Amino acid sequence: MIKFKKIINKKNKSKIICLTAYSKNFASEIDKHADIVLVGDSLGSVLYNYSTTRKVTLNEMINHSKSVRLGVKKSLMVVDMPFKSYDTNTLALNNAKKIIKETKCDAVKLEGGKKIIKQIKFLIKNKIPVMGHLGLLPQTTKGKFKSKGKTQKEKRQLLNDAMLLQNAGVFSIVLECVQTSTAKEITKNLDIPTIGIGSSIHCDGQVLVTDDLLGLNETKIKFVKKFLNLKKYINIGLKKYASDVRSKKYPSKKYSY
Repeated sequence: MIKFKKIINKKNKSKIICLTAYSKNFASEIDKHADIVLVGDSLGSVLYNYSTTRKVTLNEMINHSKSVRLGVKKSLMVVDMPFKSYDTNTLALNNAKKIIKETKCDAVKLEGGKKIIKQIKFLIKNKIPVMGHLGLLPQTTKGKFKSKGKTQKEKRQLLNDAMLLQNAGVFSIVLECVQTSTAKEITKNLDIPTIGIGSSIHCDGQVLVTDDLLGLNETKIKFVKKFLNLKKYINIGLKKYASDVRSKKYPSKKYSY
């Protein structure tokens, strides 16, 4: 519980850093800088070129999370529960237990508010730590993705859902693509931290897909800032390797038995 208190105590004090990871090598580097490492179902599009996160399976989430766990030493590790894995209380509990047992993660994340509040309450009652997720919900959104919280009706619904999640016992809530003024109001009204993705600087923390911020994906999503062109450096290394092999510089005696 110490890890969860550390996250909650950051509210109004210091920004929470959350990043995605799908393998040990990335996780071990992310762990040096992040407070939360999220094994997101975004791995569907990032790694498998799925058109939607709905195609991601429980086994895929578990297998990648096992790898991530090997690289995470200090951060809180959260795993997304995939689409259709928490449709009922019993299903949600069985799958959450399976995820935690097999991956040794610290918590799970579920998308939605009032519609899934029974499942969230049931998980928390059974000592499963839960991170909430409101705003744009990739698992259930049909058609074009749009920002949320623009109308008064949407704003009220998001505020109500956020309070429901807090009262149920979630330790934090991801706000995805929520309008700035709405994200600010939600954050101000909650005692638990909000973690934004495309939801303004007013959230208590931020999360991005690591592959996006490193420039590994050619994404045009508005909220993604490319902090590094990692492809450029990968190509430098690969080009040098190919050149050394072709010119017979590699492997030299130093690299041969």
